[in-house]
Amino acid sequence: MFQTTRRQLALWYTTVTAVLLLVFASGFYFYVRSTLIERIDDTLNHVAEVVQRSLVIQATGNQVSVNVEASFRDNSVSLEDDHIDLEWFDANGTQLWSTFAEPLSIPMHVNHDGETIHLSETQLLRQVTEKVQIGKRVLGYLRVSHPWFEVTKPTRRLVLDLGIGTATMVGIVAAIGWFLSGIAMKPIRESYQRLKQFTADASHELRNPIAIIQTNVQVALSDPDPQIRQQYLQVIERLTQRLGKLVDDLLFLARQDSGIVQPQRTAVASSEKGIALDDLLDEVLEEQGMTVAEKQLSLSFKVDRALEYWLQADRDQLSRLFTNLISNAIKYTPDNGEIIVELSATKSGLQTKVIDTGIGIPEDAIAKLFDRFYRVDPARTKATGGSGLGLAIARAIVENHQGQIHIESQVHQGTIVTVTLPQSNNLS
Repeated sequence: MFQTTRRQLALWYTTVTAVLLLVFASGFYFYVRSTLIERIDDTLNHVAEVVQRSLVIQATGNQVSVNVEASFRDNSVSLEDDHIDLEWFDANGTQLWSTFAEPLSIPMHVNHDGETIHLSETQLLRQVTEKVQIGKRVLGYLRVSHPWFEVTKPTRRLVLDLGIGTATMVGIVAAIGWFLSGIAMKPIRESYQRLKQFTADASHELRNPIAIIQTNVQVALSDPDPQIRQQYLQVIERLTQRLGKLVDDLLFLARQDSGIVQPQRTAVASSEKGIALDDLLDEVLEEQGMTVAEKQLSLSFKVDRALEYWLQADRDQLSRLFTNLISNAIKYTPDNGEIIVELSATKSGLQTKVIDTGIGIPEDAIAKLFDRFYRVDPARTKATGGSGLGLAIARAIVENHQGQIHIESQVHQGTIVTVTLPQSNNLS
């Protein structure tokens, strides 16, 4: 599919460029050709003017005529070098003198603008015919001719050069078009592969709980024992909660990809300072208190209360961000472990660190942690009810706020997640 699209793009690039080159080459050819013809016509008119001024006029009684021998005896040699031929006709149109070896079988008629004469299939002339007269008395006609090969020779060479140049350029554009279409298709191909993988993972994640729910419903309906039926219903409740959270995460990421999710700035009263990040972290830690107590973990919050930590941000998104990070730390920290949340102000913004003494993450897996549905240990993550979307959502929220998120970890020693959020950003 992508190769076909790439070929089509390259073909369109080449076709459009070829058409433009052909239009340019045609225009350039006709411009050069018309310029050559104009130069020849100007030369012919100039020669005709010079010859008319050099005509020897003689009067015999009441008759006025042109002395042909005196007027044209020295013109033949000088005009041959310029490839220009002259013909003189009397007032009746009879040829009296010519530089051609043989008379031309061409009707004589006055033409000031120049015309192309076909003597044969291979011989053409460009001619100008001028009427020579004194007052109203016509003395004769002067016809000046120039070989047409002075136009055809350079224009043929021009056509050859333009053809070779156009073909070369079309070939180069075809190669460049193929290369550029490959570059253009690369992000589309990558996006398609991510979408394909995301769809496959999402369908897999949704299929399993739905199948289990269906099985438990069937068993619950067929078992007459109310106590056993109650157990199955409790399992179904847990699965529906898990399924609801998964669907919610998928919807968030889908809206994020489509640009629908836009962080909303929160203001406090009339101060317009935003939200207090230390207060928000207090709330998140309080919400996690029961889970921490069950695992007998040590959870502490280190912050300088003398400072203010105002932040222009979307409160709901930040709450979701730190809930994900802290719940991950709790989930993967063994019983009696320690979790520390640190909040500080830096030059780049407000920095929050979530430090735990958990199982840690292998170095080669850190780069993939933010991929959707990625699990370092799939069996262990599924057992804890994770879907592999928490860190992907965390990164999306941080990017929404023009911040940065960074993870450092060592196996069996713990993990440090650092989130830096600018205190002023372009939120709508």
